[in-house]
Amino acid sequence: MEKILLNLRKELIENIDEKTKNSAQRFFKEKVDFYGVKTSFVGKISKNYFNEIKDLSKEKIFEMCEELFISKILEESFIACDWSYKLEKQYEQEDFFVFEKWLKKYVNNWATCDTLCNHTIGSFVEKYPKYINKLKDWTESKNRWVKRGAAVTLIIPARKGKFLDDIFEISDLLLQDKDDLVQKGYGWMLKASSEFYQKEVFDYVMKNKNKMPRTSLRYAIEKMPIDLRKKAMEK
Repeated sequence: MEKILLNLRKELIENIDEKTKNSAQRFFKEKVDFYGVKTSFVGKISKNYFNEIKDLSKEKIFEMCEELFISKILEESFIACDWSYKLEKQYEQEDFFVFEKWLKKYVNNWATCDTLCNHTIGSFVEKYPKYINKLKDWTESKNRWVKRGAAVTLIIPARKGKFLDDIFEISDLLLQDKDDLVQKGYGWMLKASSEFYQKEVFDYVMKNKNKMPRTSLRYAIEKMPIDLRKKAMEK
């Protein structure tokens, strides 16, 4: 296990791209550690090493994911998210608490938050919907990434027309949050849901437009026809 991670890290270092390294920080307000490897290369490295470990137990692979998360280096976190998502067919209910721990303890930027929540945790709650109630608990967290995670976990299910009532409830709980990344998170969730439920999301926005931050509102209506967007933006 240690040798695999050692080789993986060596390969990441060997594939550092100076242009990527010099430009990556501009996408983040907070300080983020990264090697500076192009996303396409990180994906290839992740796939190649997963093929080496795929016959290990899920628990062993999760241990390796945690080792990668601990570094808090962006590319390593991406690989941890990718590996855990590749195990979605093996998810069991107790895995939720592993994923929750990773989110609370190791996530420190929007990219890692969204990758982990969109795919790994999002797939988990599709399989075990009762855990959406745990997402509602996350809305009360003091950790901005946990609060954002409460919303962005439901992005992909929302695009499939799932969990509309829960989406509105989570939006209610985050409605007047002061953090712009949380506002963008639940606005994005509403936008994803509008792909399937345009009228319902529009009605929700109109009902709450005087309380909803403009950031959230703009995200929520982004995919709607121009006449609806204009109506929603009217003061």
